[in-house]
Amino acid sequence: MMPEHSTHTVELLPDRVVKRFRGTDRAGAEREWRALSLLAVHAPGLAAEPWECDLAAAEPVVVMSRLSGEPMRGRPLSDERVGALAAALHRLHTAVPPEALERVPPRPDLAGELVARIHRWTPRTRPGLGGPVAQAMDAGLAWLASAHLDLPGPPAGPQVFGAGDGNLANFLHDGRTVRIVDFEDSGRSDRAFELAELTEHVASWAEHPLDVPSFLGHFTLTRAERARLREYRGLLALVWLFLLLCDARSGSRRNPLDAVERQSRRLRDLLG
Repeated sequence: MMPEHSTHTVELLPDRVVKRFRGTDRAGAEREWRALSLLAVHAPGLAAEPWECDLAAAEPVVVMSRLSGEPMRGRPLSDERVGALAAALHRLHTAVPPEALERVPPRPDLAGELVARIHRWTPRTRPGLGGPVAQAMDAGLAWLASAHLDLPGPPAGPQVFGAGDGNLANFLHDGRTVRIVDFEDSGRSDRAFELAELTEHVASWAEHPLDVPSFLGHFTLTRAERARLREYRGLLALVWLFLLLCDARSGSRRNPLDAVERQSRRLRDLLG
């Protein structure tokens, strides 16, 4: 999930990456180190190699090898690249054996937490809105009230190891394969949520849009997963409407100027 503020700094050296976390985000440093250590054993080459860490420091530090490749965000997404992206995610999701995955804590910002966050955001974001943006938000909030995504229920599919961030900038393509970086929000998750997070991230449509049907076609989903995927996509699209509104009001220029209006249309299309 996109953070509301930066929780770390990254120093890029010729052979390594030094990631320093704020003292208030020790859990993020622990998740990063846990992910790199697990993947080094169960999916070598998919992520950076864990070199050293100091999780007890005033500002926790994780040092890892530096990966080659260019970020996929902001670049045309050919069929070959989409296939390589899907292959990397499938490997990530299935790499950690079930007995090891059971010991991994759930990743942050799963559905229940996001619903609660929307409830906190609404009183200070909805007032003053008008036109199509307000209509889209109201439609999303009405749908959310009936979806009950904050209530516990049976999993739609098997638990997977999730990266916790759908930003295409975290997927590096080297011309043949895709490797993954940034695991500070990683943990145990379910596949439908992880796929929804990537398809609905602003990075997947703001510049060179991801062909979502083609991407999802690389995964064999159960009927229950397909239904849950639709719900998660609606939830995450609503979350992004709030995030982009917040960015626009703060004067941020990291997303297109028309991002809020485009996200409003995306949300309404997803909700039918």
